Amino acid sequence: MKVAIPTILLMIVGFVVWNVFGGGFAPSLEELSVHYIDVGQGDSIYITSGGEGMLIDCGESGDTDRVISYLDNMGVSKIDYVVGTHPHSDHMGGMSKIVEHYDIGEMIIPHIDDSDTPTTKYFEKFLNACAVKNLSLTEAELGREIKVGDADLKIIAPNSEDYSNVNNYSVSFIMNHGDNSFIFTGDAEKLAENEMLEKNVLEDIDVYKAGHHGSDTSSSEEFLNVIKPDYAVISCGEGNSYGHPKDITVENLSKFTDKIYRTDLVGTVVFTSDGKQLDVKTERN
Repeated sequence: MKVAIPTILLMIVGFVVWNVFGGGFAPSLEELSVHYIDVGQGDSIYITSGGEGMLIDCGESGDTDRVISYLDNMGVSKIDYVVGTHPHSDHMGGMSKIVEHYDIGEMIIPHIDDSDTPTTKYFEKFLNACAVKNLSLTEAELGREIKVGDADLKIIAPNSEDYSNVNNYSVSFIMNHGDNSFIFTGDAEKLAENEMLEKNVLEDIDVYKAGHHGSDTSSSEEFLNVIKPDYAVISCGEGNSYGHPKDITVENLSKFTDKIYRTDLVGTVVFTSDGKQLDVKTERN
């Protein structure tokens, strides 16, 4: 039996459409890598996909040189987004160096009540560096969506404009890359976590950067019961004077996962996502 050529073409088109949109196969995503850089008792995370990048925090001033060396070795010269989660020196202590060293697309910080605005030298140097580079500061907008390559990020905190504890101003994100999800909450404590719960902005998460370096002021049971992390990364310094991570925090995380990576023990931690699978590598075994 002869089949007309237009009929064959329609069959081919239908097959392609079914495969792409009906579940046969999905368009491949640009690879995503998330680097939890070991900066001792501080935070610094670099996200990159499709040639675009975001840096979240940079650690103390003395540790920011590690971040710069790490990014330079990756060939980074421009950072599309830099986020200072909150103005504590273990997160933004060397941010002036980042501003001076890189071409930055956008600098995002939280809105902070005037009474909580730092008058410290490191923050003054940061503001001066931004002025010299003519880099304006963007206040984090709740619900704003940002794309980094094929990764989709959404700002979910802070949810208030005035806190008694600066940690709760922490700019927080959920990031999705295909089937894989990540959450970054800076040093947000239980008050800020409860606000996220009340706003119903949380979801099951694959990778959780434990809040406040594994302190017992964060990672509440109620919070963890909603995000149910499959992996956790704790950024803390070896032998730190705070006793981070706290035993109770590790115990609570262990109820959900045995894949807990501590930068004080394994160094820098890198997650790679293709949208389906997650791969993790550590600097030290």
